[in-house]
Amino acid sequence: MSVLVTGGAGFIGSHMVLELLDAGEDVFVLDNLSTGFRWAVPAEAKFVEGDVGDHALVRRLLRRNPIDAIIHFAGSIVVPESVADPLGYYLNNTCKSRSLLAVAVETKIPHFIFSSTAAVYGIAKVSPVTEDVELTPISPYGSSKLMTEIMLRDTAKAHPLRYVALRYFNVSGADPKGRSGQSTPHATHLIKVASQAALGERVYLEVFGTDYPTPDGTCLRDYIHVTDLVGAHLDALRYLRQGGKSEVLNCGYGRGFSVLDVISAVKRVAKTDFPVRMSARRAGDPAALIAGTRIHEVLGWEPKFNDLDTIVGHSLAWEKRLREYRAAS
Repeated sequence: MSVLVTGGAGFIGSHMVLELLDAGEDVFVLDNLSTGFRWAVPAEAKFVEGDVGDHALVRRLLRRNPIDAIIHFAGSIVVPESVADPLGYYLNNTCKSRSLLAVAVETKIPHFIFSSTAAVYGIAKVSPVTEDVELTPISPYGSSKLMTEIMLRDTAKAHPLRYVALRYFNVSGADPKGRSGQSTPHATHLIKVASQAALGERVYLEVFGTDYPTPDGTCLRDYIHVTDLVGAHLDALRYLRQGGKSEVLNCGYGRGFSVLDVISAVKRVAKTDFPVRMSARRAGDPAALIAGTRIHEVLGWEPKFNDLDTIVGHSLAWEKRLREYRAAS
C-alpha cells in the first residue's frame, strides 16, 4: 500500500517523506508549493502539484492509487499571522481539511494522521500540559486546528476511519543527513531565526516579551527535533495499520527551554555572538508550553535527538548549506 503526504514539500512534510522512503514505503506527495519547494521532494516519491482543497483532484489521486493512509501536513502555521488573517486560516486549515476528510470517507481511506498543534491548549493552567486538559486556544491558528480535530473525532464515529492527531510542540532542527531543513525565507521559528543571526544573515535577533512569569521572563517552550517528530508519525502509521484505536497525542520531550536559553545555545554551538533586542509581547503567545504525553506508552515512540545543542547544530548546518546554495545560484 501507499501513503499520501499532503504538504510534503514543506519543512515537516519533506522530512516525513524521507522517513517513509527510508522505511520502504511507497509515497505520494500533494503540495501546491505556496510555501514548500519542489526540490525538497525526493525523486523516489510521486509528486502531484495541487491544492488539498481541490476535491476532484484529491478524489482522482485516491481512487487511482493503492493509498491506505493520509498524513496531513498542508496548512498555515504562523500564530501572529493568524491573528491578522483569521478567515484565511479557517479557510486553509479548517475548510480544506474538511474537504480532504470528505474525500477520504468517500474513497474509504482507513487511516488518517493529522498534524495538530499545542496551540489548541491556549494558556494552559498546568505544566506540563497533558492531552486531557481543557482546550482553550487563544489564536485563530489554534482554533483552526482544534476544529479539524473535532471533525476527525466525529467523522471517525460515523465512518470506518481511524486517526491519530499529533499535537506538536516547537519543531526544530533539520535532517541529520543534510537532506532537508526549514527553508522558508521568512520563517519565524526561533532556532532558525537565531541560526540566521549567528551566520550574519540578520542584523539582530528580536525577543518578544521579557515580562512573562517564567524564570528569566521569556517564554518557555518544548523543542522537539523534526526527525523525532516524523518518527512519531511513522509509529502512528504502524499503530493504525495494526488495528490501534483513534488517539490524540502530544509530541514533545516533556522539558522546556526559554527563549534566552535557546539564544545561548545557538551562540555556544555556533561559537559566535550576535545582537539581541528586547521587544514587547506578541499576540497569542502563552508564557509556557511543555508537553505531558502518553505517546511513549501508546505508540512505543522513543526519540533519538533529545538534546538542545544537537537540535541547534543540525539547524545551523542546514542554514550554512542554504547559504552556500544561494551563493552558488
